[in-house]
Amino acid sequence: MTYNQLSEPIRKFLYDKGWKQLRPIQIAAIERILSTDFNYILLSCTSSGKTEAAFLPILSKVDFNERGVQILYISPLIALINDQFLRIEELCKYLDINVTKWHGEANRTLKENILKHPNGIILITPESLEALFVNNPRSLNTLFSDLKYVIVDEIHSFIGTDRGVQLKSIISRLQKNQSKRFIIVGLSATISDFDEAKRFTGNELNTKVLVDRTKKKITAHFRFFEQEEEELTDELLEDIYFQTRNSKVLIFPNSRSRAEEMAVKLFKLSEKEKGHRNYFSHHSSVDREIREYVEYFAKNSIRQNYSIACTSTLELGIDIGSVDEVVQIDSTSSVTSLIQRVGRSGRNDGASSNLFLYATNGWQLLQSLACWELYIEGFIEPPQISNYSYDILLHQTLSIVKGQNGIKIKDLRLQLSENYSFNQIDISEIDEIISYLIEINLLEKLRQEIIIGLEGERVVNSHEFYSVFVDEKFYKVFNNGIPIGSIPLSPMITINKKIFLAARIWKILSIDNQAKRINVEKAIEGEKPRYYGSVSDVHAKVRSRMLEILKSNTKYEVLDNKCQIEIDSMRNDFLEFRLNDIEIDRPILSFNKKTQVYTFTSSKINRTINLLFQKINARQDYDETKSMFEFASANHNGLEKWGLISNELNNIDSYLDETLRENKELISFSKWGIFLPQKFQVKLIKEKLLDIPGTTKFINNVRFNGNF
Repeated sequence: MTYNQLSEPIRKFLYDKGWKQLRPIQIAAIERILSTDFNYILLSCTSSGKTEAAFLPILSKVDFNERGVQILYISPLIALINDQFLRIEELCKYLDINVTKWHGEANRTLKENILKHPNGIILITPESLEALFVNNPRSLNTLFSDLKYVIVDEIHSFIGTDRGVQLKSIISRLQKNQSKRFIIVGLSATISDFDEAKRFTGNELNTKVLVDRTKKKITAHFRFFEQEEEELTDELLEDIYFQTRNSKVLIFPNSRSRAEEMAVKLFKLSEKEKGHRNYFSHHSSVDREIREYVEYFAKNSIRQNYSIACTSTLELGIDIGSVDEVVQIDSTSSVTSLIQRVGRSGRNDGASSNLFLYATNGWQLLQSLACWELYIEGFIEPPQISNYSYDILLHQTLSIVKGQNGIKIKDLRLQLSENYSFNQIDISEIDEIISYLIEINLLEKLRQEIIIGLEGERVVNSHEFYSVFVDEKFYKVFNNGIPIGSIPLSPMITINKKIFLAARIWKILSIDNQAKRINVEKAIEGEKPRYYGSVSDVHAKVRSRMLEILKSNTKYEVLDNKCQIEIDSMRNDFLEFRLNDIEIDRPILSFNKKTQVYTFTSSKINRTINLLFQKINARQDYDETKSMFEFASANHNGLEKWGLISNELNNIDSYLDETLRENKELISFSKWGIFLPQKFQVKLIKEKLLDIPGTTKFINNVRFNGNF
């Protein structure tokens, strides 16, 4: 029996908690982890007990009497660390094991204590682990001299991202510091590429994936409220209010600005209707203490209903208790994101997930339906893997040199070439990047040793050095000295302006540009602040399914009458096109001296096509939502332009090089790419923003059908 394989203190914990049975992923993990030394990826739906699936057998297996930290838990979010700390600490009390949070907001005294007496378990973010390498390299050997397990939570959020490349590099460096191999266990609800997940551990052959394919019952409801203006319509807000007023609900509006608008306007509606007052916003620009209060309120509100308008901050596995309903405003950009958000409701055993998908225009409705269908079929977007992360290699080069207070060139080359995050990068390219860093004074060469250069000191000594994502510049907002959140300074942020923030309305009293501080007081009317951020890419499979829906005559049970009427209306617009093969046939439409070319392909391919149009000076507008290029002339103009761009793919490098010389904003998506030699910036843009092979295949195979 699996239960009997666990240690006696763990069995007592399960008994005291009243666990009647273990869940499938827990049974599988206990049996495998206790009996083998493989790395494991544990894959099962949200709230299926993955955390316990990892910790129950590991805590039973590890001897915590040995010196040093035995388990390192790595999380993408500080909030998730704080949440998991309570669960793990409760479990570890039965074994008298010390659990320590280690991040920028954690108690400094507790961190200093574990440096003096390393033991137990550390919960940490990648950035804080990076800071240890840079500022306390000697402590690494003390802390992790006999590390047994590294647990990576929400591992899917790292795979295929710059932050994931950084984490892989850090784990690789950590493993090199150890005399013995530690075991890696990854936890996720959404992974499509098992091989890539295995590669994340650095030892693909020694990594196994355990999958629980049990699915939750999901009840989906689609709603359609067309709007022309930027502000949400009263009809949509009222529908959401009356649908959710007696529930515990999360609302995902896809942006911080929309989250604030939703929270404030639903709160005002509730006041008018004499409903509850528990309307909140939760996103990265809301003050940490307010976010933590919202999470605490939700988790402990057994009898009170609430509504939280949130972004991806509540998409990952923070435990906020039982959520009755999830509302999605307009389509998610990916099936993966939809899966994560759906999983936030119906967390009690046997409970179904309730999902309401609202669309504000036909194209958002179409994409929502496409994502929903693909979700039901089990499709998950594969990660966008970058094998040539020159920018993260540059960052890790600076980290290694700073952490070791100087290093011999041959040793630096060896460390970088052996790091499994960069094993696709040629040693000659590593040499070229190192030489360039010396040239621009980020590094300095002293005989055969490399140290941090004068310019490099400024860079590595900044608190922003430890992260690889671009840091947003915000002003902190205070009311009577109490922090509320932060907003970007924009032309709309002026004295006496009234704004939404943290689900309430505020009037700006003063702006201190030197301190980057805004003081506010409560107000009655206002508007949402404008946040700036990149929109996530859409996979070609989603766009292809959108076209397939337009081509079909299927009636969908999940759609209400208004939704079905809108889908049928869009279908009528495309009736005249002969789209026999979804893979290659695409519509091209001419009317009113305009030509519209619909690609129905991925964002990266569309971005590449758009760049090619710019190269030939083609005057056109691109609409990402519709996956459509529009030209200001009719007849065959669009087709002529396609013929021209197909010849330009071979010259894309020279065009990017030329464009970069005139506009460095092209590389601004990469925090560390700006320090690379320009030839590597070009490679980075092609690797991370564009899809040259996919575009080549698309252009060569596409077959347009028009109304000429």
